[in-house]
Amino acid sequence: MSSPVDLQSKPSVIERCTLPGADLASAVAALRPLVSEAAGAGEADAERLAAHLVSLARTYSTEPFTQLEAARHGLGVERPEFRLLLDTFARIPELRTAVEQGPAGKYWTNTVLPVERSGALDAALHGKPWFPNSVGLYPGPTCMFRCHFCVRVTGAKYEHSSVAGGNEMFASIIDEVPTDNPARMYLSGGLEPLTNPGLGELISRAAGRGLKLTMYTNSFALTEQTLARQPGIWDLHAIRTSLYGLNDDEYQATTTKRASFSRVKKNLMRFQELRRERQDAPRLGLSYIILPGRAHRLLDLVDYIAELNAAAPDRPLEFLTLREDYSGRPDGKLAPEERAQMQEALSAFDERVRAHTPTLHVDYGYALESQRMGVDAELLRIRPETMRPTAHPQVAVQVDLLGDVYLYREAGFPDLKGADRYIAGRVTPDTSLAEVVERFVVERREIEPVAGDEYFLDGYDQVISARLGQMTADVAAGWGDVRGFLR
Repeated sequence: MSSPVDLQSKPSVIERCTLPGADLASAVAALRPLVSEAAGAGEADAERLAAHLVSLARTYSTEPFTQLEAARHGLGVERPEFRLLLDTFARIPELRTAVEQGPAGKYWTNTVLPVERSGALDAALHGKPWFPNSVGLYPGPTCMFRCHFCVRVTGAKYEHSSVAGGNEMFASIIDEVPTDNPARMYLSGGLEPLTNPGLGELISRAAGRGLKLTMYTNSFALTEQTLARQPGIWDLHAIRTSLYGLNDDEYQATTTKRASFSRVKKNLMRFQELRRERQDAPRLGLSYIILPGRAHRLLDLVDYIAELNAAAPDRPLEFLTLREDYSGRPDGKLAPEERAQMQEALSAFDERVRAHTPTLHVDYGYALESQRMGVDAELLRIRPETMRPTAHPQVAVQVDLLGDVYLYREAGFPDLKGADRYIAGRVTPDTSLAEVVERFVVERREIEPVAGDEYFLDGYDQVISARLGQMTADVAAGWGDVRGFLR
């Protein structure tokens, strides 16, 4: 393939062609001479091809999992011309930028392309053994909350007697994880990680191998006493606290635990103060889900973060992940009135962040990024009929205290009905994680999905499943070398 064409004429016009209100005629005009050079096309052909390229960019910037044959039929072109379009697209970097910065660009930049570069997607596509690109350790034996949205079975927990053996098993996984990707492993649940009394030792063990662990926690137990008992917590790369409201009433309505907001806030304030004393302290951030009818609370969220920052002015919170709760909405879409309210709230939120927490990195995720651009966002919805019976253990697995290796992130809860079908195997003193994954893949094991299984997939699993479905279809249609459009 020839080298990429260097764009000299109106690059911003092309890069903006996927945004709402884009000047498509100007984008086509800017592309025309580049297409003529890249494809060796005459003026009339270059005009047509440029228009098709803009159309392709707009398709994959809003519907990133479109199969290549569907895109070809949408343009109404034959295979030779479509091949020329794909080759030309790859030679004009500004078109790729337009896709990545479009309304659904976060699917590409946050998940698809980073996992693509790891080689894990190709391994899953071709059924090759591969050490998982992402390994979640679920060390919590219990949880102090009972959140209404959580799939945890009420009262379900791991026996205290399983903790010591479980921690030995986790230590063995930490020792075998390749260190080429320091962010490969994270701590979450399942249940609350901080309820494991040996957590700090596991964290220090991982840090000693150069692994940068992020812990997902509710921070109810992130007390000064816990930190004193488990100093290894300071060896984390980052702590991501799930925030379930902005006052005690909202927290109790979600978690069923009284005064939990006040305790979590007190813990975070003190943690901020202690972070000031440590140059290499973990990064600190929050995760916040905008529940239906609470978009207006985003301004209060900024004030909350500003208050935490005031406790450590030289160590402000580093990040915030913001998500929207689309559960229960037909086709995952917002109603027009609610969409307008969300866009207005996000605009006001952006303005307040710039004014009061300017160093905060806000990750809006897949759908909210579209909302900020004024586009009607729609979350992926994988159904049982679109689930892959082979799942994707080469991309991600989760391991609980018993050593059970789960294929999907929302399946790793004790006593969850049907979840045991998605256990790839068990890590034991005689069986490593790599061996569990290799056996599952080499034996070509499959799980036939049934109704309700789609709820075992979180947002990440859904994206990976959609990408693999797209890749599979493209290969079957004869587009193996360009499967998935962007690579």
